[in-house]
Amino acid sequence: MLTVVVDGFFGDTGKGKIVSYLAIKDSPTIVARGGVGPNAGHTVVYQGREYKLRQIPSGFVNPSTRLMIGAGVLVYPPLLFDEIKLTKSEERVFLDHQTGIIEDRHIQMERESSHLKGLGSTASGSGAAMSDRVLRKLKVARDIEELKPLLTDVAGEVNEALDRGENVVLEGTQGTFLSLYHGTYPYVTSKDVTASAICSDVGVGPKKVDDVVLVVKSYVTRVGEGPLEGEMSMEEARERGFLEVATVTGRIRRAAPFNFNYLKRAILLNSPTQIALTKLDILFPQDANKTSYEELSPDAKRFIEEIESVGKIPVTIISTGPDTHATIDRRSELGLV
Repeated sequence: MLTVVVDGFFGDTGKGKIVSYLAIKDSPTIVARGGVGPNAGHTVVYQGREYKLRQIPSGFVNPSTRLMIGAGVLVYPPLLFDEIKLTKSEERVFLDHQTGIIEDRHIQMERESSHLKGLGSTASGSGAAMSDRVLRKLKVARDIEELKPLLTDVAGEVNEALDRGENVVLEGTQGTFLSLYHGTYPYVTSKDVTASAICSDVGVGPKKVDDVVLVVKSYVTRVGEGPLEGEMSMEEARERGFLEVATVTGRIRRAAPFNFNYLKRAILLNSPTQIALTKLDILFPQDANKTSYEELSPDAKRFIEEIESVGKIPVTIISTGPDTHATIDRRSELGLV
């Protein structure tokens, strides 16, 4: 069973929360990360502790799950080792031999680039490293001695696990509208990050995919430059509880109400089978930490029903708080597991 988790907006929708929940609930053998690299942050709150991750898959919360980083992803080794230590996931983090390597010079190049600053770059070195990869001069994981114990054939392991009938989750990064090809160019990331690209990053063909979970937040946020339909002032965002700080950059996220046009376009680009809705507790504070759909307020249910009506896809997982366990799972109720 292969599940791909992909962001439906501009990142920051809570993919880390959803992946951590699936890691506990579905006990996948492997959670593998696709996407760009350390320019994307995922936040996981588990057992009262908050983890802000930029490299390690959010499935670390399940101690039996192998954590993998695909060949299409970029890694900054010092950060990777810090996160391995933070999550106590030694012995179960693996990189593909061809995972790309960010060097300090890439980070410096981005910090000195006025062009990238104007686009809202995170200055993580990801864009510069990706440029080197396109020119076929980037170092890959097999070139770095300290990474040798972590190397494996990620595509081979993932496909073999699927052939054995095991559960695998692919964790996307960034968001649909930050895709280099399908996003708000030029205010985008350095590659495609839709569901198809996440599969490619890890090395899985489309016939292997069982479910694509599109993660959308109950409102829309965006870090950096670029268009944002319905953008509200910082004062209004603060009043409505939408004001957030980005995991990687620490910048204030711009905010807007939930956008059904974005939803429809994200569905077109990702072909999801399910929708995961996050931050419902921010939009409807009375529903914070609820774990049953029946317990939700009438307003919250109407909002969810509207999303299902517009998207023609069921909302199966609903996050009602930051902790992994503050989740409503409707998959059994809807006959999807």
